[in-house]
Amino acid sequence: MPGKRWAASTLLALSLLAVGTPPQAAASAAPEVPLEEINAVTTQVAFGLRRPVAIAAPDDGTDRLFIVEKRGTVRVYHPDTGLAPDPIIDITSSVDESGNERGLLGIALSPGFADDHELHLAYTALPDGAVTLARYDMDDESLDPLLAQEHGENTNHNGGDLAFGTDGMLYMSIGDGGGSGDPFDSGQRLDTLLGKILRIDVSRTCGDLAYCVPGDNPFAGVAGARGEIWMYGGRNPWRFSVDHADGSMWIADVGQGRWEEINHVKPGDQAGANLGWSCFEGFEVFDEAQCRPDETYTKPVFTYSPHTGGCAVIGGEVYRGEQFADLVGGTYLATDYCSSTVWALREDGEGGYQQAELGQTPTQVTAFGATPEGELYVVNDLPGGLHRVTFERATPTCHVRYVKQAWGTGMTVDLTITNTGAAPINGWTLRFPLPRGQQVVSDWNTDLTQSGDMVTAASAAHNAAIAPGASVTMGYLVSHTGDSSLPSRISLNRDACSVTR
Repeated sequence: MPGKRWAASTLLALSLLAVGTPPQAAASAAPEVPLEEINAVTTQVAFGLRRPVAIAAPDDGTDRLFIVEKRGTVRVYHPDTGLAPDPIIDITSSVDESGNERGLLGIALSPGFADDHELHLAYTALPDGAVTLARYDMDDESLDPLLAQEHGENTNHNGGDLAFGTDGMLYMSIGDGGGSGDPFDSGQRLDTLLGKILRIDVSRTCGDLAYCVPGDNPFAGVAGARGEIWMYGGRNPWRFSVDHADGSMWIADVGQGRWEEINHVKPGDQAGANLGWSCFEGFEVFDEAQCRPDETYTKPVFTYSPHTGGCAVIGGEVYRGEQFADLVGGTYLATDYCSSTVWALREDGEGGYQQAELGQTPTQVTAFGATPEGELYVVNDLPGGLHRVTFERATPTCHVRYVKQAWGTGMTVDLTITNTGAAPINGWTLRFPLPRGQQVVSDWNTDLTQSGDMVTAASAAHNAAIAPGASVTMGYLVSHTGDSSLPSRISLNRDACSVTR
């Protein structure tokens, strides 16, 4: 759980999320289709799951999907026969499912699963709720705990995501220990596994350990530090994935209440990377006492505030399949548990990222997963379904042209909104984020409100109707602290608009 202000019904299963990672190694060419012209579509293919929280796909020619349920079971789905009624794995006797956030959390199949039938599971263990990593052998149904991190003070922020990297090492996320505001200062400490991404070698043992700490881990052999640590400064990085095309890691870290964030860390920058918590939440200083002037912090590549209707970022996958490579090849997809917005991020070749909303997933998605061929699925918590994700190209029904005039610490922005669709628009609402440091002073031809970084601009009485091919204008005046850039994305009535800046 990210520790936000939610009603009890919304607080279900948020930290019990894990992402399956496809083993594709070949990067597809970057598509030329603008993100604003792409819609994500989900089709339900199975129902009757009990709080599903993770997906894994064996690369063994069986076309199966393994679906993890919070209670401690793993179910099998096959596209021809559907969802098997009985679990293929049942470790409920070892799993502490108490509270909302404990349970079976994550799964990672052995790189040699087709031959060795081994996989790894992350769960909160009986009797004390310790976040535990274990090896499971499907041949003899044995469960062999390898690593445990005490997590008894609070039931939330367990993390528990698992993925094998391109180097054959197993990576694992663990949350900061729960509570609000990092009460144990776990994020910036190196003597605990709380608030970390771990990297270990589970193919062998070393001394008293049931695994080995790789010698090139950044804190291996460092006095007072845990050698398993690969990255630190996480709050609840319960959704991360490895892009097997380049070895980079995408880490979605749930925020305290102001910012949800996604980090994209390239291989050469991963070892010892500091993700910032609890010095930073997103780009903002959260706890100055946890900040160090000589420290280098890894900045997120994408943030959004709960003012979008979101509550917890659900990290996903880089699409590496073939079916939709011309649309979303090399594009990272994520969502939010509450808003269900599909976020798309694509590197722009200039050190930045294109971003857009591609529609919505079903309610309360908890995890993404991919087949060995790179095609995507999601599961949702309630009512417990499995959904196939596809993509389609659709001409945007709106176009926005910006004209800005900036000076000193001020800027005016005029927007021309054109209806590019075939149907008339009767009443419209624009939504867009303002860059950091921009604050709306006044507006015209619209009813505009700003909440955090998000602006909602509704039509006025005289310009609510836009006929096909027609345009209306509106604008706003902002103060800024040095960043006079224009909004990175804009939607009209929740449909992404193409933009001319």
